[in-house]
This record gives sequence, structure tokens and C-alpha cells, in this order.
Amino acid sequence: MIKNLLFDLGGVIMDIKRDNCVAAFKELGMRNPDEYLGEYVQAGPFAGIEDGSMTPAQFRDEMRKIIGNENLTDRQIDTAFERFLTGIPVRRLRELEKLHHHYGMYLISNTNPIMWNDEIARWFREDGHDVNYYFDGIVTSFEAKSMKPERKIFMDVVEKYGIQPDETIFFDDSIKNCEAARALGFHTQHVGEGQEFYDLLEKYPGIKE
Repeated sequence: MIKNLLFDLGGVIMDIKRDNCVAAFKELGMRNPDEYLGEYVQAGPFAGIEDGSMTPAQFRDEMRKIIGNENLTDRQIDTAFERFLTGIPVRRLRELEKLHHHYGMYLISNTNPIMWNDEIARWFREDGHDVNYYFDGIVTSFEAKSMKPERKIFMDVVEKYGIQPDETIFFDDSIKNCEAARALGFHTQHVGEGQEFYDLLEKYPGIKE
């Protein structure tokens, strides 16, 4: 029996566009942002702020060094970084709300405190509620000090909130992350480009909205 739904954020709930972020950092004078910014996994300071090994202040200072411009403001760097995010359609928020009447709802995300506390929080408020309204528990990579597809971040969800993997469907746009979750006993659903998680639920008999 499915009791819980576990969601990735970017590419499942939040729309993202890596190329926007790459272009924004190029505009700031960064020569090779493509080498640091991946679709699912980041490198260098972008990885550091996502895995919690680097604070926002350390991230910004490192970006100034890489770009070679000590005069860049925190806001300029944050704004370029947040161009990765393009928004959350209200329809998805309302589908989450409906599902929350029937299931334990959880979020697991490779993210960072700059985006999480600013643009991500803002987009979740688009329908009048904050992020905690939609979920019973949230695990972020920067707080867990671990990133998907590492085992630890998945086990943090299990141990912190007491959910059972075999009673949980995990939704992610990364096949590698789905494979990692499946190896731990989760039911998994890959959300491909152009697909909506709520449409994919139709394949699961008995799922209620």
C-alpha cells in the first residue's frame, strides 16, 4: 500500500533552465560556467554550496575569484545563480495540496540556501501558502550534507520522518536518482521532460487525489 509520496524539486515541481544560469554568469564575466553547472549535479563552488560544505558568503567570495571581479555584489551573484529557476505553475501546487489530503508528502532536493530562502520560497507562496503547507517533511542537500544520488540523503528522509521506502513513491527527473532510490526499496517514477507528476500517478491503481 502506498502511504507516502516523495518529490524531487527541480524538474518535477519547480521548472528549471540551466542555460539561463549559464548565460547569466557569462554576463558577469565568467568564462566557463558550463564546466561547473550540470543538469543534475554541480561542480566547484556550486557543489560546495549544495552539499553544505560552503556557506553562502564563502560561495560568493569564491565566485568573485573565479570570475576575476572583486567588485561583484552579493545580489549580482545571487541573481545570476537564481536564473536557474523559472517558476512553479499553480496547477502543480494545487495538485500537491489535493494529494496531501490522502498521503504523507515529502520533499528531497539538491539545492542551496541562496535559492531555498529566496526564489524557491517565493514561488511556493504563489498560491497563498508557504512550502511547509504542502509537505510533512523536507530534506535539503545543504542541510543533510549529502546530495542525491548518495544513500545518506535518502536515509535521512527515512530516519527523520519514519517513512518506509516500500510504502513510498519517489518522483525525480534524474534516472540515476531513481535508480539509487529503487536500490533502497522505494517505488520510483521518472518524470521526463514535458511530463507532469500528477498525470503519471494514473498508472498506480488506487492512488487518490
